[in-house]
Amino acid sequence: MIALVDCNNFYASCERLFKPSLDGKPVVVLSNNDGCVIARSNEAKALGIEMGALAFEMEDFFQKNNVAVFSSNYTLYGSSSQRVINTIKEFAPTVEVYSIDEAFLDLSTLKYQDLFELGQSIREAVKNNIGIPVTIGIAPTKTLAKMANRFAKKERKNIGIYVAQDQWQIDGLLSYTQVGDIWGIGSRHKKRLLLNKVYTGADFIKLSEEWVRKNMTVVGQRMLNELKGISCIEWENEPPPKKGICTAKSFGKMLSAKEDIIEALANYTSTSAAKLRKQKSCANLMQIFLQTNVHRTTDKQYYRSLSIPLPVATNNSAELIHNALMGLDVIFKEGYNYKKVGIMLLDLVPESQIQIGLFDEVNRPRDKKVMATFDTINNLYGKDIVRFAVQGYHRRWRLRQERLSPCYTTNLNQVFIVKI
Repeated sequence: MIALVDCNNFYASCERLFKPSLDGKPVVVLSNNDGCVIARSNEAKALGIEMGALAFEMEDFFQKNNVAVFSSNYTLYGSSSQRVINTIKEFAPTVEVYSIDEAFLDLSTLKYQDLFELGQSIREAVKNNIGIPVTIGIAPTKTLAKMANRFAKKERKNIGIYVAQDQWQIDGLLSYTQVGDIWGIGSRHKKRLLLNKVYTGADFIKLSEEWVRKNMTVVGQRMLNELKGISCIEWENEPPPKKGICTAKSFGKMLSAKEDIIEALANYTSTSAAKLRKQKSCANLMQIFLQTNVHRTTDKQYYRSLSIPLPVATNNSAELIHNALMGLDVIFKEGYNYKKVGIMLLDLVPESQIQIGLFDEVNRPRDKKVMATFDTINNLYGKDIVRFAVQGYHRRWRLRQERLSPCYTTNLNQVFIVKI
């Protein structure tokens, strides 16, 4: 049996952790640059606030309905997510982190455990230890566990748990779930299935394997077996290395000065390089781009990208920043109001398999030690405590975060203080 633990309205729940006064009140979280709604509490959903609603259009509505509005605080969300994972790892030998607010638990070794009681224990532990409410779906496969979790959210809100252990429970789950709500079925496959009068999960499992493999490839066949209770999706104890790494963010305001864009690109490149080192990869190819705001029709428009092959695959921040800024010299043009710059690191290879150039004179063993020390200091004392001079301190390019909550769990200067 497999359990899927899913945090309810995760971003909104994180914002409530240190603000008990928000319990029972509508809460929304905005995207980068406070652009649109990306998370809502149940109370906000009840008010009819849609995902993706533009913040500036909803300002009067927010004030009229006393909606608490927050900028995205990914540092707080990441820290809270890790605390949730650490708690649920106490209940199962194998835990796969699926996303920032979801994790699968392998319960196959807990053969004599009452699964409903186990689910209750997990919910209570997470609520008591962290304060985040979770919903749990338990079933024989990952796809059915996803389905059980969704059923619990829709039909067992007060309980927060659904166990589909017996065949009659699984059959009921399949009949309840619309085909478009099955994990892994996108809009294109949904349209094809509906045309073939496949409306629910129960209809889907009646299809022949040959038809599913022909029309939905081997992925669809795997999904079919999962719905029949045959586990086909492998466990990932660690996330697979990314095939490409991108850091690209819109500026908090329009920028035209080259020095500001240099600072932004240097910081984005440093962030991407740290991600490379974390997964022990090196990049053979770099791509940078620069663009104006296409929505500002009164401004002159410009977009340019540039691919930069690297002489030797690397994850050294200094080397990557140097190449990125050389590329920026090529694509930057004066006289434009720029909205966004970005960098992509591509053609990644394991750092143990890089091909050194014949005329390469870089002291790579020394640089590897420098970068390891660099990362250790920043991981211990905070991001960018040690940085390259070109990364600067002005930060005119920073995201607009006018409603940012404190980083209660990661910044000693912002730790919550209780006065007795």
